[in-house]
Amino acid sequence: MKRIVVGITGASGILYAKRLLDALSGKAEIHIIISDAAKTVAAYEGISLDGYPAVYEDNARLEADVASGSFLYDCMVIVPCSMKTLSAVANGYADTLIARAADVCLKERRRLILVPRETPYNRIHLTNMLAAHDAGAVIMPASPPMYTNPQSVTELADMIVARILDHCGIEHLVELREGFGHAFFVIDGDRAVSSELGDLQGHDHTVIVMRSV
Repeated sequence: MKRIVVGITGASGILYAKRLLDALSGKAEIHIIISDAAKTVAAYEGISLDGYPAVYEDNARLEADVASGSFLYDCMVIVPCSMKTLSAVANGYADTLIARAADVCLKERRRLILVPRETPYNRIHLTNMLAAHDAGAVIMPASPPMYTNPQSVTELADMIVARILDHCGIEHLVELREGFGHAFFVIDGDRAVSSELGDLQGHDHTVIVMRSV
């Protein structure tokens, strides 16, 4: 089972983090680090991040296991990634556990995925993204596609989660169904959302219809 570190910071879009945790539950060993700002945003957005089968780390505890390069984990995702956290990662300013764990990922050549949720970007933001990219991070803006004909905000978030899972090496179900010319993305945990999906109905899945091109 893979070991994944999830850092959650104070940008709007806590739903992305919640849907990622939903998808990872039972499929990976999860270590969760939530910044104080993220807790404030989560409360404002009405999203609970409690109760997951995970190790909850204190963002102020720099002596935690995930702060050490000798503590092995497969991937770290910062979602959503605030511009302050991006700056800390890009410039090696490891003053929090999230920033320190990200720094460890880079120095140990492990996969680090940053999911910024900000718009528009100024030159400082773009410069920091380039610096983080050049250091080895994957920059994955929370820009979900529209070709899926999403029916809810959750479906939009799930498309970004699918890309995160791909880069973490976590399997999820993406399949083409003959006769419909559609692809279906499935995250365990919720009911199928379309009655035309026949054989998936009744299973604990969220299904997003992706139009083929």
